Amino acid sequence: MSERVYPPVIAAAKTMFRVLGLKIKIEGHEHIPATGGAVLSCNHISYLDFIFTGLGAHPAKRLVRFMAKKEVFDHRVSGPLMRGMHHIPVDRENGASSYIAALKALKAGEVVGVFAEATISQSFTVKEIKSGAVRMAVAAKVPLIPMAVWGTQRLWTKGRKRKLWQRNTPVHILVGEPMHPKRGDDYEQVAKELHERMQALVDRAQRDYPVDGTGQWWQPAHLGGTAPTPERAAELDEAERVERAARKARREAQKPQE
Repeated sequence: MSERVYPPVIAAAKTMFRVLGLKIKIEGHEHIPATGGAVLSCNHISYLDFIFTGLGAHPAKRLVRFMAKKEVFDHRVSGPLMRGMHHIPVDRENGASSYIAALKALKAGEVVGVFAEATISQSFTVKEIKSGAVRMAVAAKVPLIPMAVWGTQRLWTKGRKRKLWQRNTPVHILVGEPMHPKRGDDYEQVAKELHERMQALVDRAQRDYPVDGTGQWWQPAHLGGTAPTPERAAELDEAERVERAARKARREAQKPQE
């Protein structure tokens, strides 16, 4: 597989991080296997999470193939980059094709990155996750590795202006011990354990974070921040889903009738 795009992108990102003085801390990268397939399941709090999750695997000298929504691949700027880095497009209306592509990559020895919450968590806690990541790991017979990022939401997240040039922002990336689900396990129970492990990593990242988030929009409500509670965040997600469905219906209604 040609890697003409991915290494230069990583080099450019690391240069930008140095220029911005981002204080990046990576822990647990030794849990990522040096060879062979693996599924990385990370929390999702920022539009930049795939960059930092990939950076977390870089000390292990692994390139991560991320599953990302198809719209990112359709964009005239990000599309060629995503395809050049061999990421995996996810079509909400045809999930089977992306699942098959991910399995093929895993069986070929690739590391596949997933954001099991599906969308950005506006409460900055780990949302409910489905068992898709578990099923992929089982089908491909590879480890399932929980991850967490923290601090990325301060740079660019849903409902907030981008602050990509905010200097000296700490970003913590934590990699947990691998899980080894197998056929015959209760996949929903394994997904629950994955959720618990991801939340524990997020909790640790928050405890160790060197900036006090009390009263800040980027801090969870249960830690004294002003972010929406998980319940309020769920309401916001549902309102967004309804609006997205309405927009789609309007577009369909405007199409010429055959």
